[in-house]
Amino acid sequence: MPQKSELIKFWKDNFSFTEAELKAFEEVNRENFIPENLINAAYYDSPLPLLRGKTISQPTTVMIMTHALELESGEKVFEVGTGSAYQAAIIAKLVGANGKVITTEVVPELVSFAKQNLNKAKIKNVFVYEEDGSKGMPSEAPFDKIIITAACKEFPKPLIEQLKPEGILVGPVGDQHEQEMVRGIKDKDGHLELEFLGQFLFTPMYGKYGFEI
Repeated sequence: MPQKSELIKFWKDNFSFTEAELKAFEEVNRENFIPENLINAAYYDSPLPLLRGKTISQPTTVMIMTHALELESGEKVFEVGTGSAYQAAIIAKLVGANGKVITTEVVPELVSFAKQNLNKAKIKNVFVYEEDGSKGMPSEAPFDKIIITAACKEFPKPLIEQLKPEGILVGPVGDQHEQEMVRGIKDKDGHLELEFLGQFLFTPMYGKYGFEI
């Protein structure tokens, strides 16, 4: 059974993740965020099935996205696609007790699974909503950072509008079969300066600005 420490060593050798990011990974037990029958696979560097065709991303992907957000203590982060809440939990550790993670999920069973997992992990600064996250959440905006953990055709305009100037938006953009991880930094005119972080494969985002169900 692969160990957490093996992943950390691999990342130290191959990536430029910060000590704080590695510490957040160390503090959040992935086994609290996956179905019980998969506990032995918790630290395989691969996606794992959740339910209704959804998956929890492989640890390296979670860390690449986390690193791209350049999270700081006290920030407010919006996430589209809670899944099991593992990504949200790691973000929560990095933004700290004064920070806040607002996360949305359209699959009702995953909403309750995510809430149970966060309770198990004793994480108090993540708030899960059963909402179409592609529209953002105007009542909680603006956000310092936004992360989309499902494939989208393009970054939804409402999300760009709800991002603070100089804020960062990260997510996989493409079709349902292949996506490029894109990082956008919002300039003072409200446009995103884009950076491309490589090819990935995510399940599709649903909702007003997502793919058809």
